[in-house]
Amino acid sequence: MTSPAVPAAPRIPEAVHRRRWVILGVLMLSLLIVVLDNSILNVAIKTISTPAPTGLGATQSELEWAINSYTLVFAGLLFTAGLLGDRVGRKKVLIGGLVVFGVGSALAAESGSPVQLIAFRALMGLGAAFVMPATLAVLMNVFEREEQPKAIGIWAGGVGLAIAIGPITGGLLLDHFWWGSVFLVNVPIVILAVVLMIALVPDSKDPKPGRIDLVGVVLSIVGLVLLVYGIIKGGDEGDFTSPQVIATIVAGLVVLVGFVVYEKRSDHPSIDIDYFKNKVFSAAIAAIALVFFALMGVTFFSVFYTQSVRGYSPLQTGALMLPLAVAQLIFAPRARLVVDRFGVRATTTGGLVLLAAMLAAFTVLDADTPIWLLEVMFFLMGTGMAHVMTPTSVVIMQALPREKAGSASALSNTFRQVGGALGIAVLGSVLSTAYRGGIEDKLGLLPAGARDAAGGSIEATLGIAEKLGPRGEALVGAANDAFLHAMHVTALWGAAVALASAVVTALFLPGKPPAAPAGQQGEPERIGAGR
Repeated sequence: MTSPAVPAAPRIPEAVHRRRWVILGVLMLSLLIVVLDNSILNVAIKTISTPAPTGLGATQSELEWAINSYTLVFAGLLFTAGLLGDRVGRKKVLIGGLVVFGVGSALAAESGSPVQLIAFRALMGLGAAFVMPATLAVLMNVFEREEQPKAIGIWAGGVGLAIAIGPITGGLLLDHFWWGSVFLVNVPIVILAVVLMIALVPDSKDPKPGRIDLVGVVLSIVGLVLLVYGIIKGGDEGDFTSPQVIATIVAGLVVLVGFVVYEKRSDHPSIDIDYFKNKVFSAAIAAIALVFFALMGVTFFSVFYTQSVRGYSPLQTGALMLPLAVAQLIFAPRARLVVDRFGVRATTTGGLVLLAAMLAAFTVLDADTPIWLLEVMFFLMGTGMAHVMTPTSVVIMQALPREKAGSASALSNTFRQVGGALGIAVLGSVLSTAYRGGIEDKLGLLPAGARDAAGGSIEATLGIAEKLGPRGEALVGAANDAFLHAMHVTALWGAAVALASAVVTALFLPGKPPAAPAGQQGEPERIGAGR
């Protein structure tokens, strides 16, 4: 891009402009703990499921709720958190969110039961809801438009760094300390992030926020919580046709429709619904939701494949997931260069097709497949993700005015979390149903109560097999076979969803723009329209 695309002087204070890259580092540290926590938890799932004193003896359902209680609160409050950041100040919201997240982490580390862990994970989700959108909103307000794609690419690369550090850190902690250490590790990072935030990060907010749309805020929270709860409940029960699940999901959708109708008629809406008339904006949002549907659902079972089927330790499992993170760390900051050459459409569609192919490749994995093949698949999955997340994030954040950055980031993260919750719930249900179907006829010799429990998951089957001693050895092979079949079926579902996302991006995202005459490149003021 040529210099005429840049305003003569920064539209932000010069002192802030000079330290913008340091500020980005502080924002990435805040982002790090949110992503780090979830990637650590993935490795710790098996340990937490073991009986006390090693773990909490959490069931498969309780494990899913330990993940989903966080997701439920996080997704339900993201939009509201973004609005509050735009109004009261993103720095204030970010610091407040970090403090709540840190307190929740300390309490989660001392949980005495699965129920307590679920409750404290929900508190962590509350804090994270105020951290995630604020980091990207602050970023958009300390970088000029020309540098935003590069900054967002580095920000997205930070996600890869957290994914890389998380499993290794979790494995090391579980090798030397008790399971709660995977949560307690967040506390010193939170303290450091808050200190740096106070010292370095400027505050920003919408200069003309208007009245707070209380009705819209309430409708958005109620609608999102009902929808995500229904999705999670359906996956937990393995039955999306039960009256309770259907009623909850329908109620959530009805409330969200009411939210949209109210926002269109309000003279002080929380979000301008007309933004969704922009096909590019809507396609980017949909792509993020669909890709996280596929990715979250598939990576959930990969931990059980490496630990339960292949017998790797938590630390080894963390190391095995490194290629996924390293690829994101390498390619996310560089994805903008691919966009410059080929355009957003080709870059994101290519990334999604690559991701779909790698998800489908899970069907070739069995109990003795060379592990390097999984490593290659993880690396290519990370490469595909890097070329989806950076371009779509740039499209979304630059589609809305700069003063609405909190709302834009919150919308992006809300769709991401709802997509991820759907992925875990729906694909988790597919996995459970397929596993139960494959193992049922091998459980005939067990008592009725034990038979039902053993069919719930591979961990449950292996636990009962261990109690049976030599008589249970036959169950181990049957459990592995049933899980591998279930994993293959689930992976194909995930690949199909990733391909659907590729179709959306191929149809609606922009191609490579024509070269603009000198002095007209970049349209630098479009993001600030309406200031």
